[in-house]
Amino acid sequence: MLILKLIIINTKDNILRVHSIESMGTHDGPGVRMIVFLQGCKLNCLYCHNPDTIDTHAGKEYDIEDLVQQAVRQKPYFGKKGGVTVSGGEPVLQSKALVQFFKRLKEEGIHTNLDTNGRILNHFTEELLDEYTDLVMLDIKHMTEEGFQYITGQKNKETTFNFAKYREASGKPMWLRYVLIPEITGKPELLHSMGDYFKDYETIEKIEIQPYHTLGVHKWETMGMNYPLKDARENTAEEIDAAVDILQQYFKEVRVN
Repeated sequence: MLILKLIIINTKDNILRVHSIESMGTHDGPGVRMIVFLQGCKLNCLYCHNPDTIDTHAGKEYDIEDLVQQAVRQKPYFGKKGGVTVSGGEPVLQSKALVQFFKRLKEEGIHTNLDTNGRILNHFTEELLDEYTDLVMLDIKHMTEEGFQYITGQKNKETTFNFAKYREASGKPMWLRYVLIPEITGKPELLHSMGDYFKDYETIEKIEIQPYHTLGVHKWETMGMNYPLKDARENTAEEIDAAVDILQQYFKEVRVN
């Protein structure tokens, strides 16, 4: 008697490791959006609002088609501008599976947005950007190598800027995001430096300033972690206005989140 054995090899191309999912989001891209926060990040930012997303082994595995169907059910709320934003953590750590996710979303006529620190630019990330990503929101940590290392705990700020160059060459839309921290990232010379660096980019539609806040501190405390910026203060209204005035010299639109 011939016995046939079915061997299934799971490459996990159809699986994304997810931290959480938010419906009806309005602060992570255009319009009303479903936001998928992926698990895992290689940076250790001093001000991280979601330190529970850093561990690459945590989170929950989701089948991509299940996520797509969630998005399809929410599609009536998206309108003309909304869609799905994938954030994190750092989503491009899972770029191979993201290619499949964004491909399916595009087949369903859903706008795709990638919220990233631009740390990884491999073959799968390039395919993701070139074929299936309608919008990139790129997080600029700092304009100097010393500042980048201080904030993230990692070296080589140029990875982010190489990511930006790649997106610019594609001619497809990009937004910048920048956390404004007094005395750390909010110095006028740093804002001018960022503006001067990106002033000739044609794909940048806007820059979003994110004033520093301490809303995520309780997560650090709950996880038994020491929050390293406990002595940092929040921006004054005057400092935020001054930052806007500087950046408006270089960018089409400046928005304060």
